[in-house]
Amino acid sequence: MSPDFERNALLPAVVQDARTGQVRMLGYMDREAFEATRLTGLLHLHSRSRDRLWKKGETSGNLHEVSAVSADCDGDCLLVAVVPKGPTCHTGASTCFNERLWGGAPSGGVLERLEETIAARKGNLPQGSRTAALFRAGTPRIARKVGEEAVETVVAALSESRERVVEESADLLYHLLVLWADRGVSLAEVLGALAAREGGSP
Repeated sequence: MSPDFERNALLPAVVQDARTGQVRMLGYMDREAFEATRLTGLLHLHSRSRDRLWKKGETSGNLHEVSAVSADCDGDCLLVAVVPKGPTCHTGASTCFNERLWGGAPSGGVLERLEETIAARKGNLPQGSRTAALFRAGTPRIARKVGEEAVETVVAALSESRERVVEESADLLYHLLVLWADRGVSLAEVLGALAAREGGSP
């Protein structure tokens, strides 16, 4: 199904992180934005407030490389898979959908939100924060904590309950995210490395 710009000159475009599945934003595309996106490989949208074509990230530098575009069954809505080069929201958050109205947090964004919290702790180093304390202690201490948590996860897997495996795995993931932040490595980079291995030998 191709987008039907004859029936609707402006189509909603749901922008989704190609690596994590996180919904980043809702924008709008007209034919011009659709063609600019197709030709450049970068996300272009139609600004309704300014009534013009705009390239996402043209001011901030947070460009969004497009890996795929899909149309829905009626051709009146687009799903755009992107590899963002930085935050999507003008507030600096990774996603524009941060105001939860009801229900639990979608699990797909938990690691992204934790990464943002860890980055904030690294920037502010608030007193009383165990994350900030790790950053103050430095890379060797953080790396040792990752090693300790990895060992505890292995021990739990070999001799403890399923619940303990879950708990220790959560601790390990948290400390890995702290280590990555300390070394300037993003979750998106790690997920990108995993995605690059898809289709190869396991």
